Amino acid sequence: MSEFYRTLPASGPKREALRQKGQFWTPDWVAEAMVGYLLAGGSRTLFDPAVGAGAFFQAASRLTKQTNKQLILTGTEIDDQIPVNSHANVQIRDFVLDPPTGPFDGIVANPPYIRHHRLPPETKKLLKQLAKEMTGKPLDGRAGLHIYFLIRSLQLLAPEGRLAFIMPADSCEGVFAQDLWRWITKRYKLDAIVTFTPEATPFPGIDTNPILFFITNAPPQDDLLWATCRRPESSQLLTWTLSDFTRTGQDLHVQRRQLSEALSVGLSRPPAPDVSFDLTLGDYADVIRGIATGANEFFFLTREQVASLSIPNTFLVPAIGRTRDVSGNEITLADLERLDRNGRPTLLFSPDGRPLDQFPQPVQAYLRRGETTGIAQRTLIATRKPWYKMETRAVPPVLFAYLGRRSARFIRNKAEVVPLTGFLCVYPHQTDATFIENLFHVLQHPQTAANLALVGKSYGSGAIKVEPRALERLPLPRKIVEQAGLPPPVSHYRQASLWELPAFNKPTGVVHG
Repeated sequence: MSEFYRTLPASGPKREALRQKGQFWTPDWVAEAMVGYLLAGGSRTLFDPAVGAGAFFQAASRLTKQTNKQLILTGTEIDDQIPVNSHANVQIRDFVLDPPTGPFDGIVANPPYIRHHRLPPETKKLLKQLAKEMTGKPLDGRAGLHIYFLIRSLQLLAPEGRLAFIMPADSCEGVFAQDLWRWITKRYKLDAIVTFTPEATPFPGIDTNPILFFITNAPPQDDLLWATCRRPESSQLLTWTLSDFTRTGQDLHVQRRQLSEALSVGLSRPPAPDVSFDLTLGDYADVIRGIATGANEFFFLTREQVASLSIPNTFLVPAIGRTRDVSGNEITLADLERLDRNGRPTLLFSPDGRPLDQFPQPVQAYLRRGETTGIAQRTLIATRKPWYKMETRAVPPVLFAYLGRRSARFIRNKAEVVPLTGFLCVYPHQTDATFIENLFHVLQHPQTAANLALVGKSYGSGAIKVEPRALERLPLPRKIVEQAGLPPPVSHYRQASLWELPAFNKPTGVVHG
């Protein structure tokens, strides 16, 4: 049984330990609300596929005494060292790959949040096969383990049975999400979803945006209840679920949404009835990620390091690495000079693919240092042929800072730098200055900025992350586009290919200063 499935009780572990074990302890007020949904639907069994220290069993014990209803407690757990409720029937087994015999009329879980890159390759292969057998097609490989817990649980849910899951928002924001939720909502009834404001999050200090999902194994319906919890430790969440969603209060904002609209916008996102996806950034620009060096400390250098190594300008490209190194909505040569004075790296060492012995002597010496110190054997770098051949990018007129404690934002690239992976590259379909400035004006507009929440993945404290393809789906307000003087998009035509020509995709050899 895989150690990657382990779920342990929270007792002050460090952040990295949480990530390795997929452990986020469910607070009592949330666990009780989830169990309340089962009781309101008449469930007689509470099955927890990832028992851990038994947060849901404890919640059930409190609620059954309060309501005079009974629940048979059962579940699975992969760690035989975890103490659980002595009255519960807990099997030590791998729930996803070695499931118990069902069905169960009540399932509740906080499944282990283990992201795809922390799963062993063989496990990922088995999980993809499971998804294909269940849904008819394999999910994108970036689906985390919690998604497969949900799929397996739905398979084991009895007719008219109820399921309550708490999962991160990426469960309905990732690239796999649309296929997943269209499959679910064609076969099951999505009763309700609960989101949390940043100040009401059940997991303060953790970079996750939790969502509650309430699903019944019943014929699908065309709408659902969509709620936002606005106060932590609110008893109104339990009141709402235990009353089968009939009693609410000021701590909860509840609205009924059409399922089609919610799936289109995203189940974790608030309704956006006035937003049109008719015009998107992808109609006017292409987006790709910044350069992944594989070892910034080796390839991303300060001016002082370059001088001491005697690396010729031919192998250097002006670059920017951290979003916090850009304080505003543009980056200029003056900003690079400020970073140089502060000892920040601003130069990308960008060797081409020639044999090592054909480089100038200082470059040869530095590359051999990379071999002797193990840089050449790092995972990403070892896939390159040769290992030192750096990715290249045309200078993007616009950068996008896609993740950070600051609001995600577009940045006008007046310094003509290439970005590392802290940024995305935005290449307008036309290269004339007027078009670029007009497009940047649209991207700076508050209405456009507000639409980022419609395409990004949400994390703790209101932070979002927007991947390249998602950014291309960013809605652009038609009125703002027209006011900026941008032409209507031309279908099936990509002038952006100019940026992909060899002349646009080489180190410039130009170093500032």
